[in-house]
Amino acid sequence: MEYAIMGASGVTVSRICFGTMSFGTVADETTSTALFRRCREAGIQFFDCANVYGKGRSEEILGRLIRDCRDELVITSKVAGAMGEGKNERGLSRRNILRSVEASLKRLGTDRIDVYFFHHYDPATPMEQSLRAMDDLVREGKILYPGLSNWPAWRTVRALDICEREGWAKPVCVQPMYNLIKRQAEAEILPMASEEGLAVVPYNPMGGGVLTGKYTGGQVSGETRLGDSENYRRRYGEPENFDIAERFVKHARERGVHPAALAVAWVMHHPAVTAPIIGARSAGQLEQSLLAAEVPMTDEWWEEIAALSYPAPVATDRTEER
Repeated sequence: MEYAIMGASGVTVSRICFGTMSFGTVADETTSTALFRRCREAGIQFFDCANVYGKGRSEEILGRLIRDCRDELVITSKVAGAMGEGKNERGLSRRNILRSVEASLKRLGTDRIDVYFFHHYDPATPMEQSLRAMDDLVREGKILYPGLSNWPAWRTVRALDICEREGWAKPVCVQPMYNLIKRQAEAEILPMASEEGLAVVPYNPMGGGVLTGKYTGGQVSGETRLGDSENYRRRYGEPENFDIAERFVKHARERGVHPAALAVAWVMHHPAVTAPIIGARSAGQLEQSLLAAEVPMTDEWWEEIAALSYPAPVATDRTEER
């Protein structure tokens, strides 16, 4: 396993992060324990979680698993998603942030969360209020570093500017969606992160499983990410995505590499990416993803794979002058 510094934090993380959304949902506690232990054997010490995963169940299971090795690990969680039916059990108000972090700390059984992400932008709350609440948590030691997930580049830069102006703790990490199918992050988010010195921990490197080749001919069955989730069907269910996957899987097999491993390795090789997040609901799925650490990706091979998809739109309307 390779390791990298997480943005401007000075903290070292494994080049692969394991996402625990499956813990307590599609993976029971026994399976979750096996997945965690295999990640540790592979050298992964970076684990991503969120309060909404299993409505807290994922945090509870992760908390039990990290009990004997907490200081060896970098643990994340998130706030913003709905945790109940109450009107104030969601969003990025100071009220919800402070209540949510206490609940996450309790479920995780820890005194601090290494990276605490705003899970998405909250248009109902002034950004300054949310960032000030995050700064207070940093000063109290309950979180060590703020992060932003699913924020566009321009809002991220605005948040950085506010924190700079006010002397508040700045976000050190962003978490966008990024894979061979969904390449929008290449337009602005990834260049912005490189310019600002932000770590990038992208999710869905396998495109919701589409890039593994499991949806032959675009057929979606149950007990799969697309089969279980309407959101994922909307995200990845377009016919052209399966066309990309077909070309990609053919290429992977010609190179003698498992498509899951190659999809993760492709994301990992982007110079702005710190650590892609892999997930699994079974030991077999995890082993396929872990092989990404052994793929000898090069710049030339990366470009060859990129040509199987469609490039991200450019961030300016002046494309005739470069």
